[in-house]
Amino acid sequence: MKTLTLLRHAKSGDDGLFARDFDRRLNAKGRAAGEAIGRWLRDQDVAFDAVAASPAVRVRETLAAVADGYGRALDARFDQRLYLASDGDLMDVVQAAPASATRLLVAGHNPGLERLVARLVPAGGRGEVETKYPTAAVAEIELDVDEWGQVADGTGRLVRFTRPRDLDPALGPDQV
Repeated sequence: MKTLTLLRHAKSGDDGLFARDFDRRLNAKGRAAGEAIGRWLRDQDVAFDAVAASPAVRVRETLAAVADGYGRALDARFDQRLYLASDGDLMDVVQAAPASATRLLVAGHNPGLERLVARLVPAGGRGEVETKYPTAAVAEIELDVDEWGQVADGTGRLVRFTRPRDLDPALGPDQV
């Protein structure tokens, strides 16, 4: 049995200060959401054997905020393939995860993460992920495989899906 946890980066600023999408930073709400998710992971006693992440600034800052809430660093391996990765690229990274890892965290971007959940988890078992995979949300998927290379479409079961607003309503979408 392997467990894959998918973390979408937290809310980033979209104020036009950055020439490249890659360089966008988290806003205050994004940092707070990352810390809340980190505390939740700690309280759930979740640990990771390996962490693969997009090198984008907003993903790096999300992992730092999560680590602040979690209470310890997440030793991520930053992989350029994960920047705005498709579900196929994400699947390649998952299938190549270290054999010694039982619990893998992948931190990245949508729509790739949402599409990967759709590939791994059969219809009817995707819950709220089918509606929306918001920023800083975490999906945990159990995979009934012995090796990461055996991960294939339909082999997963969504164990839980947690959004920042589930932990603190103030971290949900802005009210208009």
